[in-house]
Amino acid sequence: MSLSHAVLTSLIEKSSSGYDLARRFDKSIGYFWHATHQQIYRELGRMEAAGWIASSVPADAGKTRKREYTVLPAGRTELARWAAEPAAPMDLRDEFMVKLRADAVLGEGDLQTELLRRIALHQDKLGHYREIEQRDFLHGKPLPREARIHHMILKKGIMYEEGSIAWAQDLLEVLDAGQ
Repeated sequence: MSLSHAVLTSLIEKSSSGYDLARRFDKSIGYFWHATHQQIYRELGRMEAAGWIASSVPADAGKTRKREYTVLPAGRTELARWAAEPAAPMDLRDEFMVKLRADAVLGEGDLQTELLRRIALHQDKLGHYREIEQRDFLHGKPLPREARIHHMILKKGIMYEEGSIAWAQDLLEVLDAGQ
């Protein structure tokens, strides 16, 4: 996946200035596809040059360099083409797993502190995801298809955090047991 597809998706959801797009990105797609604001701005330039998006100066821009971006038909076509392709399974590259392997062979590590830190991070993120779920999806009203899909994406994040916490707690027991 390229950043351009994530940006196209976000812009189809709502035409935005680069600044507003980057802020919205941080609060939605950014939970599972990270990009800096600088990367997003560079990508907007490439996408405009490719004819996938167009920019214009909004009426409220005043004397700023603010531009609003909208997706052109070529961008919609590109996003549809990409969305129809098979997605590669997620590759897991986790430095902590290598540290665990090193600890297993060395028997000298003290990874409990790091593990406790990671548990706290997962608990924080899980709490945040549950707040979003409560605010946006659990109000008892029927949800349109788009919102149900968004909820399922959020549920995957919730399940990931819950699984990570459970795994880390199990690992703590292994590490505490020693030899």
